[in-house]
Amino acid sequence: MTCSPASDAPETDSSAVGPPRGLSPSRYDPDRAGLDALVAEVGETTGTALPTYRVDQLWQGLYRDLIGPEDVSTLPKALRGPLADLLPPALTEDTRSVGDGGDTVKWLWRLADGSLIETVLMHYKDRSTVCVSTQAGCAMACGFCATGQMGFDRHLSTGEIVEQVVRAQVEAGNRRVSNVVFMGMGEPLANYDRTWAAVQRLHGDLGLSARHLTISTVGVVPGIRRMATEGLPVNLAVSLHAADDDLRDELVPLNRRYPLAELADACQAHVTATGRRLSFEWALIDNVNDRPEDAARLADYARPLGAHVNLIPLNPTPGWPTRGSSPARVREFADEVNARGGNATIRRTRGTEIDAACGQLRAERANADSVNAEGSVPVAAPRRRGNGSSR
Repeated sequence: MTCSPASDAPETDSSAVGPPRGLSPSRYDPDRAGLDALVAEVGETTGTALPTYRVDQLWQGLYRDLIGPEDVSTLPKALRGPLADLLPPALTEDTRSVGDGGDTVKWLWRLADGSLIETVLMHYKDRSTVCVSTQAGCAMACGFCATGQMGFDRHLSTGEIVEQVVRAQVEAGNRRVSNVVFMGMGEPLANYDRTWAAVQRLHGDLGLSARHLTISTVGVVPGIRRMATEGLPVNLAVSLHAADDDLRDELVPLNRRYPLAELADACQAHVTATGRRLSFEWALIDNVNDRPEDAARLADYARPLGAHVNLIPLNPTPGWPTRGSSPARVREFADEVNARGGNATIRRTRGTEIDAACGQLRAERANADSVNAEGSVPVAAPRRRGNGSSR
C-alpha cells in the first residue's frame, strides 16, 4: 500500500470532529454543549423539564467518576436509561493481555463497526502512561510497523480516542494515568481534527497537563505546522528512523512528499512556538539504519533542533523479514550519537511477551483468522547497507 494525497493531509473541515460517516456518536463523542443538547432531547422525549444542573451531573459521572449514564446515581432513574441508549460505550474488549508482572496491560478493542484497535497501559515507578490509537489501521505504509502492514480502515472518532484513556484509568484504579502518548495505531496528524479535539478533552475535562500529552507523527508537515499554532503546547515526537532521504524514502514512504529538510523546518516552528523539547523515535534495524554513518547523520540532524532521540530496539513483526539490532549494537549506536553531540537514550522495551508493540495484537488476531490466506504478500526487506556505502 502506498500513501495517497488524501491519506496524509490533516483534515480541516468542521465535520471532521464528529464520528466518521455512517457511525453514531458514542459515549465520549459529545462535548459539553453536545451533552446539554442530549439532556434537552431526553427531557422533550419524556415530557420533563430538566434543570441545567442535570448536565453537570452527567458530565461529573463521565469525566470525574468515569462511569456510564446508567450508573450516575445523582440522575433520576427515568433519565439514566435514555441517556445510556444515546451514549453507548465505543469500546468492547476483544482481548486483554497482561505482562511485566502486571505493569503492562494491552487491549484489543472491537468498535461498533467491527474495526479492531489497540491500547497499551504502562506503569512505571513515577508515572502511568497510556498509549492510544487514532486510526484503525494506517495508510503510512511503513513496512517495519505491524500497523503499517495492515493498511487503512478508518479514522477514529474523538470519543473512541478519549474512551481509551478513560478505560485505562479505570484499569489503573488508584494509580493516576498522568501521561498520554498518541503512538498507537494510525497517524494522528492524518486524523487531525478528531485527534486535537481529543487532546482538548483530555486537558480540559480529564484534567491532564499539556506537558504530559505527546503526539507522534511520521512527519505530516502540515499537521506539525498547524500544531504550532494551537493554544495547547503539547509535546511532539517524530518517528524518524533515518536521517538521509534515500533511506527514509524506503523506510517511511511519506518522506517522498515531505523530505527531511521540510520536516526539520516544521519541527523548528513547533519548538519555537511551544518551547517544548522535540523527540525523535528511531527503531534500530540490523545493518539497515544502525551503522556508524547512520549515527553520524542522526546526530547532525538532531543537534541543531535540540532534539532528544529515543532509540528503540525493533520489535519482531509478522511479515517483516529482517531483525532488530543486537543489544550490544544498540548500546554502541547510542554512544556514537552522543559522542557526536547528540542526546540519545535507549527506550526500555515493554510487553514483548504480550505483543505490546503497535499493531502486533491485531496482526496476531488477523493471522489466526486467516492462516495461510490465499493471496497474502510478504513484506520486502529494506536493502542492506554495507559499511562503506555512501548515500
